[in-house]
Amino acid sequence: MARPGEPKLRKDLSFFYVLLSGIGVILGAGIYAVIGKGAAVAGNSLWLSFVIGAVIASFTGLSYAELSSAFSRDAAEYNYAKQAFRRKGLAFLAGLSIILAGLMSSSTVALGFAGYLYQLAGLPVMLGAAALIIILSLINFFGIRNSARFNAVGSLVEFSGLFIIILLGIGYIGRPGIDYLQSPAGFAGTMSAVTLVFFAFIGFEDIVNLSEETRNSRKVMPLVLIVSLAVCTLLYVLVALTAVSVLSPQQLADSHAPLADVAAARLGPVAFPLLALIALFATGNTALLMLIATSRVVYAIARDGSLPRALSRVHPKRRTPHVSIALLAILGLAAVLLNNLKSAAELTDVSIFVAYLMVNLSVIKLRFSRPGLKRGFRIPLSIGRLPVLPTLGALSCLAMLSFFDTATLLLEAALLAAGYVAYTVVTR
Repeated sequence: MARPGEPKLRKDLSFFYVLLSGIGVILGAGIYAVIGKGAAVAGNSLWLSFVIGAVIASFTGLSYAELSSAFSRDAAEYNYAKQAFRRKGLAFLAGLSIILAGLMSSSTVALGFAGYLYQLAGLPVMLGAAALIIILSLINFFGIRNSARFNAVGSLVEFSGLFIIILLGIGYIGRPGIDYLQSPAGFAGTMSAVTLVFFAFIGFEDIVNLSEETRNSRKVMPLVLIVSLAVCTLLYVLVALTAVSVLSPQQLADSHAPLADVAAARLGPVAFPLLALIALFATGNTALLMLIATSRVVYAIARDGSLPRALSRVHPKRRTPHVSIALLAILGLAAVLLNNLKSAAELTDVSIFVAYLMVNLSVIKLRFSRPGLKRGFRIPLSIGRLPVLPTLGALSCLAMLSFFDTATLLLEAALLAAGYVAYTVVTR
């Protein structure tokens, strides 16, 4: 708990800003990267893969919605596991998983940003990525209101980029000769593509870590989670239908910038700089949202005594967790220097699914151990006290984890073990 007299985070975020942040962090840069790879596996049924991915994401999204309506503190995964299992060590591992995911994903996205910047301006990738981490950390430090304004602009640009793609190609949907249920490997191909396109939905978990800076968060957060996932699903399905209608799945699969090529088929050479500029906003906005959310996780866990107390300090004027922000900036720069997008992305995904698993299990445990807990939102469908959708969410997380290679799983286990050892030292 915060000590008496210590400054607290400022509740500056309205429903509108949180909703734009929710849409912005889900849209992010994922759709620009996965749509070509998904088309290679799913063919014309790519849109269906996005629908199935949305259903799987909604299982965990609804778990976040129920828990955020009962508990309105930052470090959501840590807090939920602590409330459910009454074991701070287990809760720390849940929180550490989301910290690892946020750190690695923000660095990965920063490298993606720098790649687009290199194409447009020739700035070296490492320099561009490092500069972005520093600039975004300063925006994060100067206050949540300024960060929210940046997020709002970035989210609107991301939305407009996908809307442009839909607008350019919507007239092609339904062209003769296109079977929108066709996949090279049948329905198995459609399902295989789900494991690829699912990552375009990752990000909604970051929003609940803004609870302490959101007005009336217990009512706002569940609604934001549900609306954000619904809006993004609609956009993804329309973009997928448009993409396979304008270009063949093979053309999308062979492209390094599939959505830029879709736009180029309608606009000509001017399309690449336009889409590259939009991608800069998408990647920059996503990285900022991840740095904001992760710094709040570190701050809240430290406030609870499971990380060094210095990390819970709040700047008296800016009312932001400046020590946590500085630490993540340093660690982010170190991760950028590794310059390994594939390993960072894989570690991000494993960490995310470990955290998702803990959130779904927390809902299940609380339904049995605290049935009378006041919940502003309650997930429908139960067998006795067993909630069906969180159970499906937990099983889907385990299924997704089974797709990763052993080396990545062992690295995640080693990092969590090292973190737990450090936790025992701090709390001794």
